[in-house]
This record gives sequence, C-alpha cells and structure tokens, in this order.
Amino acid sequence: MKWEGQRESENVEDARSGGGGGGRGLPIGGRGIGLGGIVIALLASWVLGVNPLTVLGLLSGDGGGAAVQAPAGDSHAQDPGYRFVKTVLADTEDVWTAYFQRSGQAYPMPKLRVFRGSEPTACGQGEAAMGPFYCPADRKVYIDLSFYDTLRQRLGAPGDFAQAYVIAHEVGHHLQNLMGTTAKLDEARRRVSEREMNALSVRLELQADCFAGFWAQLSQRSKGWLEQGDIEEALNAAAQIGDDTLQRRARGTVVPESFTHGSSAQRVRWFKRGLAAGDLKACDTFGAASL
Repeated sequence: MKWEGQRESENVEDARSGGGGGGRGLPIGGRGIGLGGIVIALLASWVLGVNPLTVLGLLSGDGGGAAVQAPAGDSHAQDPGYRFVKTVLADTEDVWTAYFQRSGQAYPMPKLRVFRGSEPTACGQGEAAMGPFYCPADRKVYIDLSFYDTLRQRLGAPGDFAQAYVIAHEVGHHLQNLMGTTAKLDEARRRVSEREMNALSVRLELQADCFAGFWAQLSQRSKGWLEQGDIEEALNAAAQIGDDTLQRRARGTVVPESFTHGSSAQRVRWFKRGLAAGDLKACDTFGAASL
C-alpha cells in the first residue's frame, strides 16, 4: 500500500501523552462498537462465564456521561503508525465526502482518537483490550495502536492494508450512525431477545465490512495506491476475526447463536460484496435473506 506522502487527516487526536482516562476495569455498558472487541468478550465469557454482549456493552444505550477531554497533543507526529492512521482516515474522508456529494449531501466527518491503555469516551470507559471501536455518542473512532501488534502477531493478520481495513470498518459504523441504523438497533435491543440481538449485531458488523470493501474499491479507483497482495491482507484479517475462528481459538468449540460479528466466511463474503458493489445499497445486510 503506497500510503506515504499522501494527505493526512486533521481530524485525529493524540491522547497518548495525556495518559488516557485511567481505570482498568472491563467496559460494562456504553455504546462502543468494536472490530476487535469480540476478542476480549469471548475470552471473558469463556473464562468468567460472562455474556459477551454484557462485556461489549454493544448498543446498550447507557451512554456513560460526557467524554473527559484530555488535551489533544501531537507529540508523536512523526510516529509511522500515527501517520498511517491519519493517512487512511484522510482517504476515508475523501471517498465518503465525494460519495455523499454525488447525492447532494454533506459528509460529517468522524474524529479518530489515538490512546494508550485506557480512555474515557462518551460511551463509557474504553480499554485497549477492546480493540478499535466507534462511539456513536461522540462520533469518534478510538484505537490503541498496540492492537496492530495483536492483529499481526496473535491473530495472524499482518500487512498495512489489513490495518487500513480496521479503520475503514470503524468508519463504516460512523456511516451507520449517520444513516440512523445504529439508533434503530439501540431501540430494538430493548424489545428483542438476546439471541435476536446477537443476530442483529451480526448484520450490523457485516454491513460495516461491506462498507469497508466499498471504500477500498473507490479508494483504489481514485488513488491507485494498492499493491499486489493488499486486498488479500484485508480478506485474511476479516477471516481471522470471524466469530467462529475466534471461538475455536479461545475455547475449541463454536456456538453460532452467540455470534455478534459474523463467521469468517461471512465477513470475507460481505467485504468482497462491497469491493464489487456499484452502490451502497448492495450492502443491505438487514434486507438480505441469507448472510
């Protein structure tokens, strides 16, 4: 991925110097939607007997109060990892701004906040162990860059475009927030069973994967910055973080009714669908008869 020398977003906050928000507990409650959060949820449910949705606090609507705003420093401005996420976020801004403009709409850009360890958000306390996540309440993507080490070393998904996919997926959740999808699922959570909520959560996550694939297509069309093997890196990342793969790795068994993000095959399939789509309507996982 030829990312160096490209535009870097101004919508990135570096909270690492401020030390984050303190607190080491698991984030019970809040509305953060995380790509990597399923890892800690599965481990907690396996070891502690806690329901994964309780650990994730997925779409719970609790809020968690206003985010404590630490000074947004930029002391790591030349850090390659920091510059990389700024560059990828900038490209999502370019792609989605142009896409929205074609239908006469403005694209409200999300912020991306880089933290270390623990960080207060409008959705509750964020932890590095959750992996990257999006908070609808403050329209921010949160990421501890150490997640990329986990992605590469422990989850078997190396490569810069695998890392870009992570950001594009979380920005996909921002699109869902703008479209009202997140609010609808938040309302549904109050009236459906846990099993039904799990199934809705899977459709939400797969749609974000599809949005990420659609971004990759439009990004490559405008910049031509992808190299041989980049798409395969993203597909491998999608496969490695499928619920079935993570469950099998964590406890040796697979429980489909507990899935909240989708199987490896489903995640790959919907990323590919976005990659080949002519319009975002192709990413309607909620209207799909099968996933």
